Amino acid sequence: MFLKIIIYFLIITSCLNSNTSASEFKQALPGYKLVFPNDNANHEDYKTEWWYYTGHLQTKSSKKYGFELTFFRQGISRDNSPTSNLDLNLKDVYIAHFAITDLNNHTFHFYQKLNRNNSNIALSSNSEFFVKNENWLAESLGKNFYISANSKDFSLHLLLEPQKQPIIHGLNGVSQKGSKLGQASHYYSYSRLKATGLIFNGSSPERVSGLAWMDHEFGSNQLDAKQTGWDWVSIQLDNNYELMLYLMRNNDKTYDTNSSGTIIFPDGSYQHLKLSEFTIKTAKTWRSSRTNANYPSQWEINVPKYKISLTVIPEQADQELVTTESTNISYWEGSSKVNGKFDTKSVSGHAYVELTGYAKNINLKKL
Repeated sequence: MFLKIIIYFLIITSCLNSNTSASEFKQALPGYKLVFPNDNANHEDYKTEWWYYTGHLQTKSSKKYGFELTFFRQGISRDNSPTSNLDLNLKDVYIAHFAITDLNNHTFHFYQKLNRNNSNIALSSNSEFFVKNENWLAESLGKNFYISANSKDFSLHLLLEPQKQPIIHGLNGVSQKGSKLGQASHYYSYSRLKATGLIFNGSSPERVSGLAWMDHEFGSNQLDAKQTGWDWVSIQLDNNYELMLYLMRNNDKTYDTNSSGTIIFPDGSYQHLKLSEFTIKTAKTWRSSRTNANYPSQWEINVPKYKISLTVIPEQADQELVTTESTNISYWEGSSKVNGKFDTKSVSGHAYVELTGYAKNINLKKL
């Protein structure tokens, strides 16, 4: 525990001095060409990086689950020398979050890990896709992915098979988050992954199948000082289309004009969406009894150019992660269902929604 307190202190110190420490790292700049499978691996020259899996699973006995498994790498320094007299290599810190939404029992379970880079505990590879944090891991198996996470209540072991090629978000190799050069990330998704494997609820394993989504994002200075957080949604429709949309929220309750999205077509082609080409309106809210944050809790989404009109509804209201043992950022990340119209035809599907910056005790301007 003492070691984790030290690590957490150094993360916070690094974040509070982000303008200085970020200068050691590369910025996400226009012209970057993502190459696969090479870019599935880590990018240690960038300050912040994450590999992010969400999905919707069902057992043969019709039990339904949503899941999230995210691995974060936070660069602290490119200096490989020990930190002070503690003999700690704090070049990178690794954080991981694992969450299960048990839809039959209407419960939400989440777990977290925080470790410094260490070949026996937490690491990622810069030559092959492999990232782990203690007994949680994600890796490539040929053209597929394998992910695994174990906790005292739930364990998950999945083979993920891409049904489409990776989708590159943004324009000219960058997903812009703010108005300044470098306030961006290199960002891509595997938007439709066939999932098969095992889920353990306690000690009892059951076969599961379903659909998953994978994001990989890396950069060094994504947020502007005026921004307070973001709303993000990934949508998988039963007509084989997908959508990714995000809104960067400002202090004055407006949306940053760099907010954008991507529509993915059945053949795997895709198109960038500017903020002016879609709307996301909050229909309901939910207040957390833990953090007192008032989160949006139902959304009406419209993309007029493609005659898309969707309602996104959380599978359950409480899917908040209060990560006091890792990032100390409280956020809502939830399994959701979708229904609506697509060019006059009825559609349905699944979604995952991420909401940051709503809890009172966080300040994303300093990240």
